[in-house]
Amino acid sequence: MRIPDILATLGSMFLVLGLQLIPSAGNSIAVGMTLANGDEAPGSFPPAFLALGRARWFDLIPVPVVVTAAVALVIWLLLERTRHGRLFYAIGGNEQAARLAGAAVGRYRVLAYVLSAVLAALGGVLLAARLGRGDVSSGNSLVLDALGAALIGFAVLGARKPNAFGTLIGALLIAVLLNGLTMLNAPYYTQDFVKGLVLVLALVFTFGFARERR
Repeated sequence: MRIPDILATLGSMFLVLGLQLIPSAGNSIAVGMTLANGDEAPGSFPPAFLALGRARWFDLIPVPVVVTAAVALVIWLLLERTRHGRLFYAIGGNEQAARLAGAAVGRYRVLAYVLSAVLAALGGVLLAARLGRGDVSSGNSLVLDALGAALIGFAVLGARKPNAFGTLIGALLIAVLLNGLTMLNAPYYTQDFVKGLVLVLALVFTFGFARERR
């Protein structure tokens, strides 16, 4: 319908956030939960499913970390070592120029959003496996984390563009930052402020100081 990307993304996000509450009536789906008729829900989470979020590779590295590293490597290879990746960058940099050069802009835009949705779904599966329940609100606080990781990636190695390696570094930085705040017993309500501050500083160093150097 030719809706601008950011508006379609935000509108769809609010739609899905509301839609996901309807089937479960806003409740978490867990083993032994009480159903609408007062009965206890049967069934259980298979151990193999829970292992996706809780097991450790060689008893050292958590499985979600391994999955994240593998996904980051695949995306890096796609963007940096293939023709399709160059087209993604070209369309993101200047859509009109890419269209005039013969790129299938519409097809690649749809593919980019499909890949984003698939990876978000994978993250949801890992999160549910780690928590051991289906919590419709457990991922809401991760929106800022994901956005921050991607934008901090702009600053890594002076790339000043979205990139897989930079996003991975951004995610690690935010994870270490949040763990550090937790270990320091910082109030939970300060975490969003600190994440926002780090994000703004990273963008200032990336774009503000780079412009002054030029």
